[in-house]
Amino acid sequence: MSSRRTLRLPITIAVIMIVLLIALIIGWVMITVWGATENEQAAPLYWTFLPIGATFLAVVLAGVIFYMVLSIKAINLSQRQANFIDSVTHELKSPIASLKLYLQTLNRRSIPPDKVGAFYETMLEDVERLDHLINHLLEAGRFDRRREEAEEGDVRLDKVLAGCAQSVALLYRLPPETIKLKTVPCIVRGLHGDIEIIFRNLIDNAVKYSGKDPEVKVQLRVKYNDEAVIEVTDNGPGIPFSQRRKIFGRFVRLGLELQREKPGTGLGLYLVRTLVRRMKGDVRVKDPPKGSGTLFVVTLPGAKTLEEAHKPEPAPA
Repeated sequence: MSSRRTLRLPITIAVIMIVLLIALIIGWVMITVWGATENEQAAPLYWTFLPIGATFLAVVLAGVIFYMVLSIKAINLSQRQANFIDSVTHELKSPIASLKLYLQTLNRRSIPPDKVGAFYETMLEDVERLDHLINHLLEAGRFDRRREEAEEGDVRLDKVLAGCAQSVALLYRLPPETIKLKTVPCIVRGLHGDIEIIFRNLIDNAVKYSGKDPEVKVQLRVKYNDEAVIEVTDNGPGIPFSQRRKIFGRFVRLGLELQREKPGTGLGLYLVRTLVRRMKGDVRVKDPPKGSGTLFVVTLPGAKTLEEAHKPEPAPA
């Protein structure tokens, strides 16, 4: 029997308790009213205890409902943490086993020079995978620590997007034109590392969950109200509407089959949402205008084009 608890048992128990409590309330009220009508002398006593008893049972009913909600949240969190541990274990074991195998091969056998380069390239990819995982874990762990606004600075958002697109394309060995950029030079206020994590994760997910022939579009524009709007679109299967709010939770990954096929920890979009909110921005999931896929829209406040940033301030009157 699996050690992971399911939601069926606590929900069933809670529903039975709620039904029983409702039946007790109705029965108790009927008996009380009947007793009051039969015995006129006891009527004041009955009508005194009626609201007290009803209030008590209502509180019990509310407590049972609250317990059910807490139980569901706790079990969901436990399941997500178990999935997270499984994902991290797999993410750690796979590259380590690959590195061990290649190093043992290089140490024990004479490898042709043309294959040695391929070995080193694969090993470098495994190290990059481990580094990506560790960065995710470190970023998730440091979110509880407050940072001073003095650490923030002006960041060229268009250059960050270009760098993230180039890194992801290199990671997946894709031609640079796979990720199509359409940006305008602009500056936002924030931490360069945080902004890079946001869009590295979004572009990485777009490539990872696209079809066999990935097509990723990254568009940046600045609205009239000094908001930078960044859209990341892929041509994958898309995300069901009912799941779009859940994907930003910690340790959340959609579908068991998806978990087996795609590497990941379920922390990427959690990092995206947390960092965007820290910048007082917003991130949403939509359907693309045409075809299948997913459209992530990130809005960041306080954006300025290069012309606005370099415009001299008017002299005081």
